[in-house]
Amino acid sequence: MAETPNPPLSSRRGAAACPFDPHPELARRRAEEPVSATDTPAWLGQDIPTWLVTSYTDVRTVLRDPARFSSVRRNPEKPDEPLEAERSGRLLEHDPPEHTRLRGKLVDAFTVRGINAMRPRIEEIVEEHLDAMERTGPPCDLVTSFALPVPSMVICELLGVPYDDRTDFQRRTARLLDNTAPVTEFIAGMAEMNAYIGGLVAAHRTTPDESLLSRLVREHGDELSDEELTGIGALLLIAGHETTANMLSLGALLLLRHPDQLAAVRDDPDAVAPAVEEMLRYLSVVHAPMPRYATQDMEFGGRRIGAGDIVETSLAAANRDEGLVAGDPDRFDITRKPVAHVAFGHGPHQCIGQQLARLEMHLAFPALLRRFPGLRLAVPFEEVRYRRESTVFGVRELPVAW
Repeated sequence: MAETPNPPLSSRRGAAACPFDPHPELARRRAEEPVSATDTPAWLGQDIPTWLVTSYTDVRTVLRDPARFSSVRRNPEKPDEPLEAERSGRLLEHDPPEHTRLRGKLVDAFTVRGINAMRPRIEEIVEEHLDAMERTGPPCDLVTSFALPVPSMVICELLGVPYDDRTDFQRRTARLLDNTAPVTEFIAGMAEMNAYIGGLVAAHRTTPDESLLSRLVREHGDELSDEELTGIGALLLIAGHETTANMLSLGALLLLRHPDQLAAVRDDPDAVAPAVEEMLRYLSVVHAPMPRYATQDMEFGGRRIGAGDIVETSLAAANRDEGLVAGDPDRFDITRKPVAHVAFGHGPHQCIGQQLARLEMHLAFPALLRRFPGLRLAVPFEEVRYRRESTVFGVRELPVAW
């Protein structure tokens, strides 16, 4: 299959008008043809009829219905047959009941109560990085000084991953999330990540500690194979730092463009939670979840979808739907009443770590803005560079001063 020179439409951002906005074509499709034909994602390595779903209602329908829209990658020659290779433990590529079995092993670690127990340590990590920024002085890159290391350290300590390995696993993650890379690079990157996590699983079997990987080994080691533990660990490591890091950096940039709303987040504790929900909705840094596969011929959204066809969903388009937000959904407004956005997905695969991500943002944004009340961009807004080729949208760097 030929390489795709640009990210797929489901994840492309508009170039000229506003970098925070989804591609204008997504809004047109949502209004005129909410289920429409699109290109097959390049990383799948083969051409399969592919449909793009853009309306809020239809996106939720697809994501909550694994019976019709399966997460299990299908054999294009035999749509009833899954492709089993390299799926062990990878929750995003399983349907219930197998998905339920795997996810159930993680639920206790990601309850609101369990996550809140991490609050003191997350506060310490945030303050340590703010102290380092203050000592070094301006200007600095907010990505490398704050937005990336804070969630990276949190997820490393939670999982039991050596923080000193962060440069390597961040490089591997960037490679896996590059949606313009050929399928051969994706496969090689996944193999490299699995080898790394597999080594950690073996180490935790030999020398357990109080981390999540050790707890999984101790409590479920007879039920989960090493391959399954590796798949779970890789997913949590990738998702646990990459998404929150990009929300912190892109969210800070968004607030800098809206100083009145920045002031509210800085000064009013009651404004923080709704502001985080509005940022999640408005930015939708995860453009689209893993593709689904139609399990049967069907009529959906006025289209004839065949068994084995790929169905992609645009979370960014759905979160800007007037069916979700009445009254200018393309406007950023932290005074809105929070809505049931799909920034964390929906249905069985809704992000299991969403409460951890929320807590990190609830703590990090006001702490950053209180420590540096004069925070400002150190370069013109037009010179900020974006990660347009990545599955997770963000900025490459964010030079700031104070």
